[in-house]
Amino acid sequence: MPEEAVTTLRAELDRFERAEEGFALLEVFLEIGQPYLGAAVLDPAGLRLPDAMTADRAVVQELIEDLEREPAGKSRVVERDFDLADPRARWDYVRLAYSSRQATVWSTRRRTTYFEVHEQVRATYWLPDGLKAEYFEAIKARGWAVPDDWLTAVAKRPKPWWKRGGFS
Repeated sequence: MPEEAVTTLRAELDRFERAEEGFALLEVFLEIGQPYLGAAVLDPAGLRLPDAMTADRAVVQELIEDLEREPAGKSRVVERDFDLADPRARWDYVRLAYSSRQATVWSTRRRTTYFEVHEQVRATYWLPDGLKAEYFEAIKARGWAVPDDWLTAVAKRPKPWWKRGGFS
């Protein structure tokens, strides 16, 4: 069975008129995507507030300081998991994802990445067609606008796993 077509959508905060718009779109995605989503993780090392963040700066800075006080794990790879079923954890994740060097939302089996922030400057959604349609409807239902370039983005068949990343 062929894989479902996937649409790549750029989601850096600087592409939105206000950073809060980017946060709202990620919050909507995490709410409606729950049946598809598994782990939401981020690298808690070196968290810093995005310059574009205007609202909630003090609250998010407090979240960052709380994470920095947590004892570091012994493993080489440090990831902090967030429970997407918990509304407070989703809110925390949204703000901290854009403050992180690396933040990822995986599928339930960790075979598909749906959202990723990298080095606080790149952010991307990879949405299967079925989830994309549901996501866009949810954005509109909550009174937000779907970015024009997202509406015109063309879905493509994903590369085989062995051709992804720097291996192609």
